Amino acid sequence: MRRKQLIWRLYPWFLIIAVAVVVVVTVYSSLTLRRFYLTQTADDLKARIEMVKDEFVALLTTEEYPRIEEVCRHLEQSSGTRMTIVLTSGKVVGDSERNPDSMDNHGDRREVIEALSTGRGEAVRFSYTLQRDMMYVAAPLTHEGKTIGIIRGSLPLSRLDETLHSAYHKIALGGAAAVVLAAIASLIAARRIRRPLDTLRLGADRFARGELTNPIATSDVAEIGRVAEAMNHMARQLHDHIEEILRQRNEQEAVLASMVEGVVAVDREERIISLNQAARRMFAVASEDVSGRFLHEIIRNSDLHRFVGQVLSGDGPAERELVAGGREERYFQVQGSILRDAADKAIGAVVVLNDITRLRRLEVVRRDFVANVSHELKTPVTSIKGFAETLLEGSVTDPAELRNFLGIILRQTDRLNAIIDDLLTLSQVEQEQERAEVALAQVPLGGVIATAMEVCAYKADRKGIRLETAGNMETNAAINPPLLEQALVNLIDNAINYSEAGKTVVVEVAQTAEETIIRVIDQGVGISSEHLPRLFERFYRVDRARSRTAGGTGLGLSIVKHIVQIHGGKVEVASTIGKGSTFSIHLPRGSVKS
Repeated sequence: MRRKQLIWRLYPWFLIIAVAVVVVVTVYSSLTLRRFYLTQTADDLKARIEMVKDEFVALLTTEEYPRIEEVCRHLEQSSGTRMTIVLTSGKVVGDSERNPDSMDNHGDRREVIEALSTGRGEAVRFSYTLQRDMMYVAAPLTHEGKTIGIIRGSLPLSRLDETLHSAYHKIALGGAAAVVLAAIASLIAARRIRRPLDTLRLGADRFARGELTNPIATSDVAEIGRVAEAMNHMARQLHDHIEEILRQRNEQEAVLASMVEGVVAVDREERIISLNQAARRMFAVASEDVSGRFLHEIIRNSDLHRFVGQVLSGDGPAERELVAGGREERYFQVQGSILRDAADKAIGAVVVLNDITRLRRLEVVRRDFVANVSHELKTPVTSIKGFAETLLEGSVTDPAELRNFLGIILRQTDRLNAIIDDLLTLSQVEQEQERAEVALAQVPLGGVIATAMEVCAYKADRKGIRLETAGNMETNAAINPPLLEQALVNLIDNAINYSEAGKTVVVEVAQTAEETIIRVIDQGVGISSEHLPRLFERFYRVDRARSRTAGGTGLGLSIVKHIVQIHGGKVEVASTIGKGSTFSIHLPRGSVKS
């Protein structure tokens, strides 16, 4: 999701609030000004009416209606105010604009009704007589306490509107200026808020780069200043902790580097945590950066892999001997134990390897000595004994024969001396040790398959891929559960990597008379036929770019093949481009090796 800068989140709201306030004030001012002008106009009309009321009362009492009309017209000419005289019956008897005889009855006019009932009537409405908006103010005309008529003054609102429009224009200009000033002030305020936050961000970036000794400048804003102080305190503590960790790590690396014994530390997934120089030399590891890589990727020794798996699956320390192949076989005394963190939680295993190749060769020499000593020494010893017994019996008296016998004894003695010298030399030669076999047991496949699917379930859920099983999960087979689980995890993980969301990966179990078959079936992209013969080679990839993106190493299928061969079986693959692949593990239904 695209993220917005803080200024563009705060500024629009500041501007909206400012504009809203200006609009409200402008509208309120305009309405208030209009009400003020209307009130002032009404009061002015009332004053004008009061000034001429007495004159019209006198004319009404004498019923001089023509004179009333003349006075109305005269008043309009002198004051610009339209005057209308209405009898209590509503009949118009005088008007400055129209002939009273042609005018409607005004008894239903609001201002006339209010004047008769309250003593004053006001109204703003459209005049059908004059065809324009007018303001009317009416008052009763009384004689001797009796209302004899109504006097009404009116003014057109066009003049008022012209005045108000000019005022509105000025108010609008002032409002626009206020909006511009508010926009500028809002922008300045938003930037002032953003500036200390930018300082915090830059400081956090420095801390992320490891520049923990350069503190963040504190702000004069209390809340942001406290955050900066907290981050500076955190940086100081991190710096101290990192320095301590580096010191301890350097000490540990110095100790490990100076050790003659090889040390290998792995996590619970058999990924390498540490590999000292002695171990690198023992297994000819050329890569410098091996942290986080699988043990079987770096060290190609199945005995060591099995031993590490045994240590990880056990509770206590373990010990055994193993053989490393090469131009010359080498022999190691291996000791392993669980690796625990500060909270005494098992996080992996540590293995110490002592090179006992020389000792083993010496043991071979000693064993060869025991096997050959009777053959090598029996003849000269028997010869010496026989001639010595003959001489002791005194049966040899001839000096020449006696000399011959003594010469034979001397030669056999020299032969014994030579044999002893050779045996002392041979005692320095080392002997060979036989390799141990993987222990297999008849167990149901369902548990191993379920465990492997649990390992991959999180990844499948994240990608929207369903994991299903088919066949009889109670089928027994001669397997090593940890190794077979590793093979299945590799196959299921590959199926997930090369399948699209919404697809299904099925693990199926089937049996024939000679073998048990485990199939991993996906609906992925498929594999072209020219790649199938080399698919199980180490580091062989069908699509290098995609394999790396998916997190593959190129060793997964090679590991599967190796594990299946340890079980005495084979692995096969069938695939169709665009429809998916099926990997089949064939395990023999034979006797169990232990």
